[in-house]
Amino acid sequence: MLLIRDPAEVVASYVRARETCEPDDIGLPQQRWLLGLWDDEQLEVPILDAREFLGASEAHLRWLCDWLEIPFTTRMLSWPPGPRESDGVWAPHWYASVWASTGFEPWHPRETNLSEHDAAVAEACRPIYEELYGRRVRV
Repeated sequence: MLLIRDPAEVVASYVRARETCEPDDIGLPQQRWLLGLWDDEQLEVPILDAREFLGASEAHLRWLCDWLEIPFTTRMLSWPPGPRESDGVWAPHWYASVWASTGFEPWHPRETNLSEHDAAVAEACRPIYEELYGRRVRV
């Protein structure tokens, strides 16, 4: 599965924690590369857009569970706050809001005032995002 997000939002999030950002830092080029590999092997891989997922989390999770042939449970929609053993090494840098959450929150616009360089990075990645977005799961 690929989870995509508007590149301006990704870059804005990235530069809050790091000084500089380049296209490879936000993962969209790598996602396109992976999708190309899967296409070559004729493998179907779902692409979920973060904004749309947050607008209909349960519907997306139900679709994904059907695709994976696993049962859906409403327990997938909420969780206890705090860190998890599986969070990984980058968790302290990125997961503060995740640790404070107890479920999916609706999407809301984020501040994306970017420097000229960072805006150029986002726009360089936009064609990739649009390509992947065109193949996203629609529920």
